[in-house]
Amino acid sequence: MTDFWKDRRVLVTGGAGFIGSFLSEALVRAGADVTVFTRYSSRGVGGAAAYMNPDLRRRIRFVMGDLKDPAALRAAAMDCDTIFHLGAHIGIPYSYVHPVDVVQTNVMGTTNVLEAARSAGVSKLVIFSTSEVYGTALYAPIDEAHPLQAQSPYAASKIAADQLGLSYHRAFGTPVAICRPFNTYGPRQPARAIIPTVISQALRGDEVRLGSLHPTRDLLFVEDTVAGAMRVAEVGATVGEVTQLGTGVEISIGDLVKEICAVLGKSPRIIADQSDRQRPAKSEVNRLIASTARAAEMLDWAPKVSLAEGLAQTARWVEENLEYFTADGYQI
Repeated sequence: MTDFWKDRRVLVTGGAGFIGSFLSEALVRAGADVTVFTRYSSRGVGGAAAYMNPDLRRRIRFVMGDLKDPAALRAAAMDCDTIFHLGAHIGIPYSYVHPVDVVQTNVMGTTNVLEAARSAGVSKLVIFSTSEVYGTALYAPIDEAHPLQAQSPYAASKIAADQLGLSYHRAFGTPVAICRPFNTYGPRQPARAIIPTVISQALRGDEVRLGSLHPTRDLLFVEDTVAGAMRVAEVGATVGEVTQLGTGVEISIGDLVKEICAVLGKSPRIIADQSDRQRPAKSEVNRLIASTARAAEMLDWAPKVSLAEGLAQTARWVEENLEYFTADGYQI
């Protein structure tokens, strides 16, 4: 939309994270006045924000706080027109170890964002969801009407957050839209994710150690996710609705590893079924593939970056930052 974002005051929770940093940059480029709400750390603003374009980063106001602090969110949201809520505990393995913390942050944190949005009288609150809420596909492709099945405490917390957002729209008229991207990847993604961990291990040695190879995922490049999310905010018809973003193409983890190795020109030995990288049996989401029909019709949006190009861009970034990855694919 021409000039839609010009001088628009926007709050991005989790804006120092992987997707949030790209979204914040895109909003600044579009002319928005951007405030990022990020979790307080004594080390200052870190995470993916460290890799942002310096000129764009200087134009962003960073506010440090905690999603569990309603006063901090109300202050950050004051006078804002639009809120993108990405802040969350996103680690599925972490949710097995500390489910209470995940629920407190993702559920109560979202409630606090909703209350802040009501107080500020925003024109749109876009809550970021996740394809994990669907669990293993009961039918494919998955559309927005697919049943919600929590197979991890993380997924359960995101279902609760989504439903809270929709309930605020129905009960209070809060202009909430749910943006539900499938598996986003790209530069700046933490090494806990499959693509950067495979790339970093393959670049460092002759072995790649992974968990299960059979699950399938619908992989969406981060710039496409950001473009879709901005359309969710721009289009009025998304209020009170769930709109998912995906490619409509699935690939198994095993085939994904082959694609990554082809991009890198490497032939490492693949060691699967590592217990520290596997989910509990009933918690494994075996198949995710998105229906793209609603996004195409409602948003006039479709992904532009192919998997090959997205993997190449991600590989270049990991290689440039390889010193921050450990030998087994984790990030320092």
